[in-house]
Amino acid sequence: MIKQKLVLIGNGMAGVRAVEEVLKINPENFEITIFGTEPYPNYNRIQLSKVLQGGTSVSDITLNEWEWYEDNKIRFYPGESVTSINTKTQSVSTDKGRIESYDQLIIATGSNPFMLPLPGADKEGVKAFRNIKDCEEMIEYSKRYKKAAVIGGGLLGLEAARGLLNLGMEVDVIHIYDYLMERQLDRTAGKLLQVELEKQGMNFILQKNTAEITGRKHVTGLKFSDGSKIKADLVVMAVGIKPNVALAQEAGIPVNRGIIVNDYLETEIPNVFAVGECAEHRGIAYGLVAPLYQQGQVLAKRLCGIRDEGYQGSVLSTQLKVSGVDVFSAGKINEDESTKVYKTYDDWNGVYKKVLIENGKIAGAVLFGDTKDGNKLFNFIKNESRIEEYLESSQSVISEVNTVADMSDDELICGCNGVTKGSIVEAIKANGLTTVDQVKGCTNASRSCGGCKSLVSDLLACTLGDQYQADQKEAICGCTTLSRDEVLAEIREKGLTHIREVMNVLEWKTDGCSKCKPALNYYLGMIDPLKYQDEKEARYVNERMHANIQKDGTYSVVPRMYGGVTTSEDLRKIADVADKYKVGMIKVTGGQRIDLLGVYKEDLPKIWAELDMPSGSAYSKGLRTVKTCVGESYCRFGTQDSIGMGIRLEKKFEGLNTPHKVKMAVSACPRNCAESGIKDVGIVGVEGAWEMYVGGNGGTHLREADLLFKFKDGDDLVEMIGAFLQYYRESAKYLERTSAWVDRLGLEHIREVLSDELMVKEFNNRINEALSVVQDPWNEAIHNKNLLRDLYQTVKI
Repeated sequence: MIKQKLVLIGNGMAGVRAVEEVLKINPENFEITIFGTEPYPNYNRIQLSKVLQGGTSVSDITLNEWEWYEDNKIRFYPGESVTSINTKTQSVSTDKGRIESYDQLIIATGSNPFMLPLPGADKEGVKAFRNIKDCEEMIEYSKRYKKAAVIGGGLLGLEAARGLLNLGMEVDVIHIYDYLMERQLDRTAGKLLQVELEKQGMNFILQKNTAEITGRKHVTGLKFSDGSKIKADLVVMAVGIKPNVALAQEAGIPVNRGIIVNDYLETEIPNVFAVGECAEHRGIAYGLVAPLYQQGQVLAKRLCGIRDEGYQGSVLSTQLKVSGVDVFSAGKINEDESTKVYKTYDDWNGVYKKVLIENGKIAGAVLFGDTKDGNKLFNFIKNESRIEEYLESSQSVISEVNTVADMSDDELICGCNGVTKGSIVEAIKANGLTTVDQVKGCTNASRSCGGCKSLVSDLLACTLGDQYQADQKEAICGCTTLSRDEVLAEIREKGLTHIREVMNVLEWKTDGCSKCKPALNYYLGMIDPLKYQDEKEARYVNERMHANIQKDGTYSVVPRMYGGVTTSEDLRKIADVADKYKVGMIKVTGGQRIDLLGVYKEDLPKIWAELDMPSGSAYSKGLRTVKTCVGESYCRFGTQDSIGMGIRLEKKFEGLNTPHKVKMAVSACPRNCAESGIKDVGIVGVEGAWEMYVGGNGGTHLREADLLFKFKDGDDLVEMIGAFLQYYRESAKYLERTSAWVDRLGLEHIREVLSDELMVKEFNNRINEALSVVQDPWNEAIHNKNLLRDLYQTVKI
């Protein structure tokens, strides 16, 4: 069958959701191409505030990893923008000169932040809060400046302000109205919210019109229309968004506020569809995620030839995601002549509830301080239920499980991702799901804010009955019901040796996913390193390519420099290679190595061969680097040979596979110049001894390492490090950093296990066995013709 060419402009949540649904319905019908202006795989934009607030990382909000595109044979062009659409020839052109034809085209260009046309809005330090780049720039500003001003007291502005507070900035929020979130909350709830946020350190300047952003080149403050002023080093505009319709407009596709679509997301141009924030349906351009996902599902059915009633519009609800403040609203917010209200206000506990009734039916709700009724009220609003129904349910002693059981199949459980009760129940029954995590992996429910986890749990309980365990185990992923420990026990007991065998014998429900395949690959190699053959296709792209992919599609090359020490000869080789292959940048890393950035994939093997140096494994789930200070050789304060110990450790453990990346450091004295206190394994030399610290993390989730043991003898130290690493390898979950592992097991438990001399020797025997089969990955790759052909010569993306 000849496949249709489906091109998606925009790699955001709405467009990719449509593609996901297409792949579910008919994966063989389309040859799919996606263009994304941002250089990242598909991520959850509504979780950006959590990244800014420090609660999570960019990788944690990624919805589909690079492997998802490869696994589904999607041609993905990150960092490449479509610049024009030719609806006559049915093709699109990009800023990199590419022309791509289509049979069906989806425009999902999202929206742009609205920037107030104020004098001074073009100064340095004036930002929007819309994408990862904005987020990263705000984090960088917080390191250099202290005062921030956020213009806009709506949802986005408050989330940005909370994030800037977490980054240590003083924050003023300027709002044109006299209370916050006036589009989602009534005056009472808005004022309650203000009080709560003021307790968190936010300062509000209400009923103010900003007239000018002051400063010469860089912003220095704001001036208001009444002549008053405030100081600011950073100004964040969060005053709304507008649909990004420029591309459609230039192509002659009818546009109003957004790209005009009908109930099937069709534009007026044949074979051209629009979905998400850029689309306008029945006069409304939606900016919340649930409607966008609903549109994506409808569009997928339309593309696959399934006719239904189409998209009928959405009732909106809002949940504020600022830590410590529970706010919910849906439907009608403010009462008028046609409405009556059911209202409760507990001033002491800070709980406010208002339900609006129109002609006896529930028309809207505002909740503050206690939002557990949010989903229930949202469904009552959509169903136009009578107020008595809600009041009876509130006074009833029936359990929450029964409440979920009474919901109809088309009612939403997860508003963030548009997942209905019916689809979850169907997934539970069809796939034998038994845990909330499995439902999350299979249906996307609770994948975003997580507010519906209790509802998902209730739904599991009423679907599975007595089979549902409240203290449920955590399966590896949605492809199986087995936990990590159960899978490892089965591998050992049955002598399983490769991924496909594990999936067949343990009755995997799918062909595996990007979560379970890399994990199984690691577990199999850890259990029997001598017999196991590495399955490269099960590794993440960086590990498979032995180089880190960059946002422009090029790679970085990091040769190993043991202990951070190099030679003039190696420096010359690096310089010659950099010149010959015109690398984009030569960067000294924080791990005391040299990073060659901007290398084309096809040049990787040639550079490795000409460097003739071991791989620095800067991409690996394994030992990355051992950072050292100059120590007793040159430092006046050094008490130990930190460089010698660092080189010894790096040479011993290089190439070792671990559940996640491992970084080490050796400092020669308590001044700790090598930053040993924030490494997975940090060594600090003191007079006549070595101190061994573990579980440190200098990344997003900063954690200070804990002192584990102290040694007089260097051999004893190295032996204990081997035991510690092997215990971590054997008992950690895949992708669990030592910091999380130490917290989960407890330092005292780890200390107790490693206090057993026999155990230490056994751990060392097993880690030495694993190290005995380690090969340098660059050397292996350049001498393997099949690898060279498959990975570095054939263009797959």
